[in-house]
Amino acid sequence: MNAASEGKAVPFRILVVDDDADSREVIQAHLEDEGYRVRTCPGVPQALQALAQDTFDVIITDLRMPRANGLELIRHVRQNQQDVEIMMVTGYPSIEGAVEAVKSGAEHYLAKPFTDAELLTAVRAVIEKLVRKRMVRSENVAGRTYGIIGESAAMQKVFKLIAKACQSNANVHISGESGTGKELVARAVHYAGPRRSAPFVSVNCTAIPESLIESELFGHAKGAFTGAGEARTGFFQIAHGGTLFLDEIGDASLSMQGKLLRAIQDKTIYKVGSSRPIQVDTRLICATNKDLLQLIKKGLFREDLYYRINVIDITVPSLRERGADIFLLVSHFHAKFAKDLGRKVPAFSDEVLRQMMAYHWPGNVRELENLVQKLVLVAEGDTIMPTDLPSAMRFSAAGSRRLDRSLAEMESEYVHDVLASVDGNKTRAAAILKIDRKTLREKLK
Repeated sequence: MNAASEGKAVPFRILVVDDDADSREVIQAHLEDEGYRVRTCPGVPQALQALAQDTFDVIITDLRMPRANGLELIRHVRQNQQDVEIMMVTGYPSIEGAVEAVKSGAEHYLAKPFTDAELLTAVRAVIEKLVRKRMVRSENVAGRTYGIIGESAAMQKVFKLIAKACQSNANVHISGESGTGKELVARAVHYAGPRRSAPFVSVNCTAIPESLIESELFGHAKGAFTGAGEARTGFFQIAHGGTLFLDEIGDASLSMQGKLLRAIQDKTIYKVGSSRPIQVDTRLICATNKDLLQLIKKGLFREDLYYRINVIDITVPSLRERGADIFLLVSHFHAKFAKDLGRKVPAFSDEVLRQMMAYHWPGNVRELENLVQKLVLVAEGDTIMPTDLPSAMRFSAAGSRRLDRSLAEMESEYVHDVLASVDGNKTRAAAILKIDRKTLREKLK
């Protein structure tokens, strides 16, 4: 549940406040080695300044410090910030001190001296509580992020790019695996921008036969071909003033790509069977789960079209790259299905949530939604247990074997799966693999 380094999961931010420089240094070193982002302060005044400049998920503060003690800091935080967990540490443990710390709002009370394991266990417990609180307010999170559930570092990058795309009329290219939510991102760009009152037209390029796609996009004149009994308006015209979303653009034929390029360059279309130009003001957002640069190398995608549609490039991360977003999504879908069914549905046990977090998702958000729906429908009792999970999830390592890979390939996949199962935490991954961190770094290279 801890944050991973390299942006693989939520980079939980921790503020350490202690007047003992050695203590600050030791705590910081251990927490940063676990992947947390840490800032330290020697006292309460400096901590208040840090809180005014930055936001933190967890505050670890000493109890007794010069000028102002940790209780004063806790009271200040509780009066001014809600989404922060607090842990008190002290070399002067007492029942009275513990009671006062808890009353003031500290989540945990850890006595010095403590071992590395005790520190990390306590921090993980605090982080788990923080994540559960955020699960409860997942609907509010969605409202702040264009209706898209997510707080991970990977999704924050997406939200920043959406915000930039909203400020212009530039064409946007959205890439990502199937089921990651590319159309949600396209709709966010449209409805958060100045074109929100105009149409948003979504077209799946693979769902329209090649013989009809030109007519569907540009329209056709009456009598243009057999069966064209009357004129038809195409999607480019329908989306005039708004946005045309072309999903799976990588599957468009080279002939269709050429016509798209002309429409983008000239902002002019021609209906099939007509030589009369029609001016269109249509923003284009394209999406694909294919690597367009590789298609260009193979001669299957036009390079000039690629640069026309790829003015702003947004990559939607896979579910396995989104860390604790899994908890937010589970909570969201759980509440959704409870509302749809009009009744109380089974809750998820802690172990099930941990297994969902550790699972190396081959699918994406769509697979997670389907799994949550299945579990709330078929699970018996008031709690969803690990035995209710599909066998592929409970025994994913055994179920993923293929006998056509080299030993090096299998080792590489296994190392990356272990790393993903612990949110990218190299220390924990090395422990599972029974190798040191240096060896792990070399294998990752």
